[in-house]
Amino acid sequence: MFVLSLPLMSDTPFLQAIAVSKIYPGKQQSGVKKTDIVIQPGKITAIIGESGSGKSTLLRLLYGLLSPDEGIVQFKGERIWGPEEKLIPGHDAMKMVTQHTDDLNLFAKVWDNVAAMLPATDLNAKQQKTEQVLKQLNMANMADKRVADLSGGEKQRVAIARAIITRPQVLLLDEPFNQVDTSFREGLQHDIRQIVKETGLTVIMVSHDPAEVLSMADELIVLQNGGIIERGHPKTLYQHPQNLYTAQLLSNCNILTPPEARLCGINATKEYVVVYPEWIKLKLITKTKSWTVNQVLFKGFYEDLILEQNGTLLRIVNEESGKYKEGDKVAVRVGKWLEY
Repeated sequence: MFVLSLPLMSDTPFLQAIAVSKIYPGKQQSGVKKTDIVIQPGKITAIIGESGSGKSTLLRLLYGLLSPDEGIVQFKGERIWGPEEKLIPGHDAMKMVTQHTDDLNLFAKVWDNVAAMLPATDLNAKQQKTEQVLKQLNMANMADKRVADLSGGEKQRVAIARAIITRPQVLLLDEPFNQVDTSFREGLQHDIRQIVKETGLTVIMVSHDPAEVLSMADELIVLQNGGIIERGHPKTLYQHPQNLYTAQLLSNCNILTPPEARLCGINATKEYVVVYPEWIKLKLITKTKSWTVNQVLFKGFYEDLILEQNGTLLRIVNEESGKYKEGDKVAVRVGKWLEY
């Protein structure tokens, strides 16, 4: 098992961006606008936001693949040089993995793809390190397979193995699980978390999938229109988002106007009311059943019920699969809601 050296014990931030901006002109400006960020070492930080919010631009600024229009990016107090100043862009202490695996040698074995990242000056050490990384990512059984014969998820594991075998201090992941099946994705996420725990590796990831970041990240950074609007622990942001935008990113929530909210027994004082599907329960004993089951969406061990009343739709989680069918009349009780 390899162990990374921890950052210097001082007041110097591990990795930070100071007032950085990178704007792409056009009808709809995109990029990053004058942003400050500090990344904590030995943690998984996830950057989330809608398409065009600046997620990937910020990730590339932190790595050194892009130079900021203004501001500075520093790693352990030293400036990270951009592609204009550095022959091979990207900081030497970092590695980036994207959803694309174009740099893999398709016709070589998995073992050779991973081992190729190490020098051949010490063959014993090369073999040991390759075995360690393949074991850490549960890839030992595919070591002798050609990359061309692997699934998309397996290729993604190879790309990550190639990145971490060189013992970077920071691993950057840009939508790394986009082409990975759900069952395979959870195993890969667990393995990355375990590597972070064992080695102190710092991971920064960009994702659009709430399930991904809620289960994997130690901290979330929410981007909107190129700026950070809030950040915090996933559980805190999910339960108490300060912005409607964040609530929409993290949950398939119901967004109601005050008149619509009154149909649920909520007297709202603000413009929007947010109700998560799991915060709504069906009343078992009541005379007034004013909601109609419009759709029943099978989700495996639970169902999503789409309820309707006077044109207002409400999504709820039903754990008693098969109990309700389309056309049934029901009543609801809302246990919690948010107002914006």
